[in-house]
Amino acid sequence: MKKKRLILPVIAILLSALACTFGHPPADQTPPSLPPSNDAAPTSPASSTPLPPPADPGAVIQPAGLEYLGAFRLPDNGDRPRTFEYGGNAMTFRPGPDLENDGFPGSLFITGHDRLAYGELTDGSQLAEISIPVPVRGQLDALNTAELVQGFQDVAAGHFRGLDEIPRIGLAYLDHPATGPKLHLAWGQHMPPDPPAASHGWIEPDLSVPDFRGEWFIGNQDTNSINGYLFEIPAAWASYSGGRPLATGRSRDGGWSGMGPALFAYQPWVDSNGSPAANGTRLDEIVLLQYESSYNTPNIERALNGYQHPDEWEGGAWLTTPSGKSAVIFAGTKSVGEKYWYGFANPAGPQVPCVAGDFVGQFQVCSLADGSPCPPADLIECPGHNDFRGWWSTRFEARIIFYDPSDLARVAAGQIQA
Repeated sequence: MKKKRLILPVIAILLSALACTFGHPPADQTPPSLPPSNDAAPTSPASSTPLPPPADPGAVIQPAGLEYLGAFRLPDNGDRPRTFEYGGNAMTFRPGPDLENDGFPGSLFITGHDRLAYGELTDGSQLAEISIPVPVRGQLDALNTAELVQGFQDVAAGHFRGLDEIPRIGLAYLDHPATGPKLHLAWGQHMPPDPPAASHGWIEPDLSVPDFRGEWFIGNQDTNSINGYLFEIPAAWASYSGGRPLATGRSRDGGWSGMGPALFAYQPWVDSNGSPAANGTRLDEIVLLQYESSYNTPNIERALNGYQHPDEWEGGAWLTTPSGKSAVIFAGTKSVGEKYWYGFANPAGPQVPCVAGDFVGQFQVCSLADGSPCPPADLIECPGHNDFRGWWSTRFEARIIFYDPSDLARVAAGQIQA
């Protein structure tokens, strides 16, 4: 049972460190589904790739299987960029001994204050390592405080240059036989540059000597879909991804990354000795999730069940229990409003759209929950709004969505559309 306690506290810590409370869909809500199969015959997997396992709902972790254990505080008495304020963009767990003998072994690597654009904070998004104290369910002043194991270091200094405006970062600790322990990075920003920039790399866990390797591209994938989250694929499952042990992806509002979370398996070394790929390499990837992109269609189709354009899934993880149950999960903000629109928050209240008037007629700037257009009376840019233009909804909810890994294996094998 000790291993089970290791998994669940990490989830609880993730929730507290992001200062969010994630809910899950009601029990009667349809679970997320992959896009339907196309009319073509299924693509045969490579000879070295085993056939996907049969679907077994009893082997999938369900929302009721998660338990909130509490929260803890982060150590913080520094000035930016060496602070966790406006940080927590990415984090990952490093297994380790239970030095305090409190049932919470290991440590967390977490990014600090984000980089800021236009030269304001180009050395932001530094990385630190902290201990994991016992989480507490209580008021803020009752929470335990983590200790710094390694202080902040600018581990990406000189890399991912110019990717500073609302950074998107993924981080994964992986101790693989070929490479030994490494910290793998995914990096981007809200609006990708043109031409696209490389997005992935790795560093050493000793943050004082990061020895950065990369930067790499993920095949020819759109950069809107690859640099928001990053996590390890269990070794027992990685045969379905051709041995690729890392999963990376992003869910970008507006459907630019696809109308649901995107996910790709990759490996950034080229031989059994763990030699890193050359800088600028386009790494071979296997698609595990990829919904239809709004670049290709104005319609809501081949989409996550209940998809709306303001949806954003900001974190992902592959969970496994000692009994063999597993799930791939994504946590984020789900639009569940009666209407959603591209524009601004309306000062009159969240139930009233406020569209960006310059875009009316260029695309469908306001939609009802079923994807049909809003009435003409809603296609008005309201007076007195702020400058925060983007996708808005009459209602948002924090949620976690769960995927069956056997479905992802079927995607990797070409048996169903990505």
